[in-house]
Amino acid sequence: MLYREAGEFKTSYAQDSQTFPIWWDRLWYQVALVAGFAVLPFVINDYWANAVVVPFVIYAIAAIGLNILTGYCGQVSLGTGGFMAVGAYAVYKLMTSFPDVPIMIHVILAGAITAAVGVLFGLPSLRIKGFYLAVATLAAQFFLVWLFNKVPWFYNYSASGQITAPERTMFGIAVTGANTPAWAKYLFCAAFLFVLAWIARNLTRGTIGRKWMAIRDMDIAAEIIGVNPLTTKLSAFAVSSFFIGIAGALFFAVYLGAAEVGEAFGIQKSFLILFMIIIGGLGSIFGSFAGAAFMVLLPVFLKNVLVGGLGWPSDLAAHIELMIVGALIIGFLIVEPHGLAQLWRVLKEKLRLWPFPH
Repeated sequence: MLYREAGEFKTSYAQDSQTFPIWWDRLWYQVALVAGFAVLPFVINDYWANAVVVPFVIYAIAAIGLNILTGYCGQVSLGTGGFMAVGAYAVYKLMTSFPDVPIMIHVILAGAITAAVGVLFGLPSLRIKGFYLAVATLAAQFFLVWLFNKVPWFYNYSASGQITAPERTMFGIAVTGANTPAWAKYLFCAAFLFVLAWIARNLTRGTIGRKWMAIRDMDIAAEIIGVNPLTTKLSAFAVSSFFIGIAGALFFAVYLGAAEVGEAFGIQKSFLILFMIIIGGLGSIFGSFAGAAFMVLLPVFLKNVLVGGLGWPSDLAAHIELMIVGALIIGFLIVEPHGLAQLWRVLKEKLRLWPFPH
């Protein structure tokens, strides 16, 4: 009987349009923030940071970015891995060229550079859509990986072709490099996730978000009522690529430390993040979090249960993981296209009505 709107009176437009209209939701949101920023950094260790928490935070940023483009604006993209590579190589060049500039500025600038590249590759969306746009963004994926492999300037003429993040600090604490503590990695990435998720939530609720959704639902009708498809689609590509570029910069500089573009940002990365938003829920910020958590936790769970508990070969566990993910994607597309986010919304609606049947 706690999950009710009864007795919650709204006295302003801000209160009436808030993200969490029920105080129980607001309470759990505040508890999650306190746990994430005031508790988890003190209990996290290297294993949980590298295996679960930091990958989840970074993939959640990338999933939010792709969800803005695909879930909210309806523009299919298979070039996420390539745009993450742009962010990674941009932050690498900035870190090595301007060592005295704070690392946070480098990450933001890497996102801005990726946004410019995303707008460039988003230009075909003005003429094509659907399957053809997916092929165009897939071409961007292959072109960017080829470019970073073939032009030595991007990896500073290294003999191995690999890029390595130099150590950088914030407030005297290393956030990149081999000496970075687990809690510093997590907090640095979590701060970006909190700010970017807040920005994404407000963008999708505002005028620009309504324009994106109008283009997604029916672009011709949206243009008739005054929505400019040029600026709307390109703004979606810019914002999405900005988020994905920051995710790529954090993935390389904070999480991996060293990367080779074909292995770290290949086509499998694009499909992984696409699977996250399909399973989590298209057109939902919460769905981006849920999909990222599911895709990060599933391999860890299967490895601990099948390999560690039952003694199965690790390659068999990896194939079973692919089978489970494939079956879930097909199941969600058929049964519940809006993914885990819709299941969560249905559960909350039932809680609001309980114990009444309807």
